[in-house]
Amino acid sequence: MTGNNIPPLHIGVIASGRGSNFQSILNEIEQGRLHAKVRILIVDNPDAFAIERAKKHGIECLVILPKEFSTKDEFYSTITDELKRREVGLVVLAGFMRIVGTPLINEFPNRIMNIHPALLPSFPGLHGHAQAIDYGVKISGCTVHFVDKGMDTGPIIIQAAVPVYDTDTEETLSERILKLEHRIYPEAIRLFSENRLKVEGRRVKIIGSTSSDDFLVNPPVTI
Repeated sequence: MTGNNIPPLHIGVIASGRGSNFQSILNEIEQGRLHAKVRILIVDNPDAFAIERAKKHGIECLVILPKEFSTKDEFYSTITDELKRREVGLVVLAGFMRIVGTPLINEFPNRIMNIHPALLPSFPGLHGHAQAIDYGVKISGCTVHFVDKGMDTGPIIIQAAVPVYDTDTEETLSERILKLEHRIYPEAIRLFSENRLKVEGRRVKIIGSTSSDDFLVNPPVTI
């Protein structure tokens, strides 16, 4: 699927915080399991630890602050221009704490991915772990999806589940789910890079699904 004659997928990452999912993607690339190259990291927070990760791996980083623009569309148009300038094929949100604006979505339809720490469509928005615990669910997890104009409403690519225990806190559930995030996010990007994702309405079909893919879509709940 990823012969040497096939150029790597160019990725643009947008983050706001520590960037642990950004790191998991970098790890997969450097270990040869993901045929991709991160062309740029864009952050909206000058204190984001993701910046340090980019520096360590020699990746260009831009800090673009919303307060420097008069409108939301101007902010996202600037981000869009920077991504296009670097010939980005897939935009990856890695803890980006804002609803994506129209200019970016229109330029990259079904080419923006996000990961959410809940089993969508349940518990969208902020504090998915706390929402799950407060609601009393027995199973939670994480979801990789394409981004549309809603809040965590885009077509679902991969989901993975973990049990929710009576003793769980927001922190313990978050830690358990994060381990799965670091597995399924790079996997979703790999499938995209191999042209194996086909969007049909709300459904994302995985072309040539294997037992390995099935495990990631439906992992054991004993994690």
